[in-house]
Amino acid sequence: MKRKKTDGITIFLFLLPALLLFVAILVAPLISSGFNSFFKWNGIGNKEFLGWKNYKSLFDKSQIPFWHSVRNAMLLAGLSVFIQLPLALFLALLLGRGIKGERFFLSVNFLPVLISTVVIGQLWLKIFHPEGLVNALLLKIGYLKDPLNVPQWLGEGKGLLLYSCFIPMLWQYVGYHMLLMYAGVKSVPTELREAAKIDGATDAQVDWHIVIPSMKQIIKVSVIFAVTGSLKSYDLIAIIAGINSNEAAVPSTLLKRHMSLRMEYGLGSAIAVLLIILCFACSIAIGAIFKERD
Repeated sequence: MKRKKTDGITIFLFLLPALLLFVAILVAPLISSGFNSFFKWNGIGNKEFLGWKNYKSLFDKSQIPFWHSVRNAMLLAGLSVFIQLPLALFLALLLGRGIKGERFFLSVNFLPVLISTVVIGQLWLKIFHPEGLVNALLLKIGYLKDPLNVPQWLGEGKGLLLYSCFIPMLWQYVGYHMLLMYAGVKSVPTELREAAKIDGATDAQVDWHIVIPSMKQIIKVSVIFAVTGSLKSYDLIAIIAGINSNEAAVPSTLLKRHMSLRMEYGLGSAIAVLLIILCFACSIAIGAIFKERD
């Protein structure tokens, strides 16, 4: 009994540094944001208690485009799940068959993940520039008579700005999900593949009936990462569209706008709390969907 107690104390002491970091980095800021969301505060002066007014103002469509930002974030999540993930799965299945140059193509597809998001945002701004690659190619083949400027390419005022921001997101993160799924493909026993091939199954049938069902947990993780990552998206949208853009606004850019530019820390904290709740709700819902299918 005494030995078990000593072991428990030892385990607790080893876990204590990680626990303190978890509380300091995650739990404490969450509690602080939840507390500040009930006040009107500029981050420096005295706080004025408002109760639920910050949350009510977010649900008032005439004042703050919060619902519009949530809709944009959900649209990005849908595009990620139904475009980015299927493309990543296709690449993972293709590379998992052991094609020639497998390691090379794996590295090339994963390379954008290693590049800074700021660099990628600036890169795509240059691509859409009047003297950029896209304009040069279209002028060369005669599709355009005059080069288009950045707002025209990005669809400013045409409802296409958010889709233009999604293109570099797709390019950057498809390799990340591909690597996760590639690991799942490689974990399938070769005996199953060979047995199916002997029975006359094609590569597509092996992938559909054997490989994909065996990697459902990895697909679930990829879906959760894609959805929550889209809900928290900020960098590329802030660089390409700007944090003051209402057309491509997402909760993170709205939060940045109110906290950093307008010094409305209480309202920004309310946005942060709702964003956290939304991410948790989506994660739980995705887990429940995959559990039912299993």
